[in-house]
Amino acid sequence: MSYNIGLVTIILIVINVFFTYKGLKYREIFDQYSFEVDYILLYKDYKRLVTSGFLHVNWMHLLFNMMSLFVFSESMELFISAQEYLFIYFVSLIGGNLFSLYVHRNHGDYTAVGSSGAVSGIIFACIAFQPGIGVGVFFVPVSVPGWLFGIFFVLYSVYGIQSKRDNIGHEAHLGGAIIGLIAAIIVHPAAILNNYIVILVIIIPGIFFIYLIITRPHLLMIDNRFFKKRGARIINIDHRYNINRANQQENINAILEKIHKKGINSLTKKEKDLLDRYSGSN
Repeated sequence: MSYNIGLVTIILIVINVFFTYKGLKYREIFDQYSFEVDYILLYKDYKRLVTSGFLHVNWMHLLFNMMSLFVFSESMELFISAQEYLFIYFVSLIGGNLFSLYVHRNHGDYTAVGSSGAVSGIIFACIAFQPGIGVGVFFVPVSVPGWLFGIFFVLYSVYGIQSKRDNIGHEAHLGGAIIGLIAAIIVHPAAILNNYIVILVIIIPGIFFIYLIITRPHLLMIDNRFFKKRGARIINIDHRYNINRANQQENINAILEKIHKKGINSLTKKEKDLLDRYSGSN
């Protein structure tokens, strides 16, 4: 191996700490680089699919993700090269965010930050290489086999997406985890030959639930872009467009009212950008 064990992880942790610090200190940085549906879909600001993965809502959020990454990094860096490690990390990050973008495509103001998708991908890639690796909760001296953790993780993520009872980005977790597992197989196809039963037990239900979320969201009570059942009424993409336009107009009206009451200098950078884009499109 051409690099010291842990070097890639240390670099990733340093980058995460640096940009999280900047984002927490300067709100404009947080707003400019966070994951936000409208900015990605309407304004094609695709960099947010990556940059949001290096910001966190607070230091505890960062600490949990970085500790999780560190715990699994040694096993990963023993098995694969630095390039392969980074490949799994970034495709999991982007894949998790793309899945989250799809699930929340009708929620224009939905925002998220964090490296959870990437970390989930690293964890599941590690499980693909070592299904029997012990996975435990921090500060609890009890662990479960990696394959069992993987099954519970998929089920819990689907439950979290369906219930919407917390602010955790379960979509990014699930998408990143499954993409990470697939990426591990692409990087080292021998993994599926050695551990195919465990991998299939985890990946089949994961892909099945993702398929349901994309094609049959009503079965899991998840909003869908192309139709939503409200009695006998079907909301198609044209209705969706009109609803989005109405929501945008409400936002503009709120900004104009704020200018009237407090002056234009009271606007945030995000509000100014929205007003400029709206003015340019009309």
